[in-house]
Amino acid sequence: MADTPSNEPRLAPVTPSSRPVSETLLNDKWDRAISSAVIRGSLGLSFGVVLSVLLFKRRRWPALVGLGFGLGRAYEEADVAFKNGPTRSGTNGMRLVRS
Repeated sequence: MADTPSNEPRLAPVTPSSRPVSETLLNDKWDRAISSAVIRGSLGLSFGVVLSVLLFKRRRWPALVGLGFGLGRAYEEADVAFKNGPTRSGTNGMRLVRS
């Protein structure tokens, strides 16, 4: 009788997550901060290059100013996220308050 199949569904064994929740949240915040810095920095740099070509006779400083603005904006968002920002993705930088 041990060889006969039963109608009970088999459950997969439950394994605890390898990382604590706080470490996972911190990793998510770092991932978001780094990706934001790359995206905003490259957008600022490209905007500065376009302005440099069109208006400033191919000078270097508009591209560097654009890069600085992009990285500064990314730093500001990361600072807010690490201080009191979102705990999970999907909140889009807004803090959820329950009433």
